[in-house]
Amino acid sequence: MKQLVISLAVVVLQANSILAQTFTLKSKDIGGQMTLKQVLNGFGCTGQNLSPQLNWENAPTGTKSFAVTIYDKDAPTGSGLWHWVVFNIPTAVTELKQGAGDVSKNLLPDAAIQSVTDFGVPGYGGPCPPQGDKPHQYIITVYALKTENLGLDSKATPALVGYYLNGNTLEKASIVAYYQR
Repeated sequence: MKQLVISLAVVVLQANSILAQTFTLKSKDIGGQMTLKQVLNGFGCTGQNLSPQLNWENAPTGTKSFAVTIYDKDAPTGSGLWHWVVFNIPTAVTELKQGAGDVSKNLLPDAAIQSVTDFGVPGYGGPCPPQGDKPHQYIITVYALKTENLGLDSKATPALVGYYLNGNTLEKASIVAYYQR
């Protein structure tokens, strides 16, 4: 009887630990701060303009693709600034390597699409807030989507991609990193 009680307790604990797992985004490159590796090389900034390494786990059941965005909510534009928009990432992919946002490197899966950012071109454009401005929050988000393909191309604006993401998101996970110069 004692063995049965212990066995049941172990099963309950394992079930709780499985249920407690949540969709999570991580990065080996950034914690709470962007570094010069991620910072734009232009507009007065002298960074390396490398998109950060990102990986995620525990996607919800029903996920058919992923999307990743980086958004600066503090940009002095009145509507923030989109630094990276990539979608149609297959479910077999759970990591983007550092520098994957450079369209010339072809580090993304064939199906994935990098659309235009607020810099006017596809691919990653790093942080470069105005000199002396407050620290800017860069919200890096991975979306688990209920569709394999958003039906958009690399000319889609961040607002249009956002509309399609909102209509197809099962869950999302984010990291917030700051940068100031």
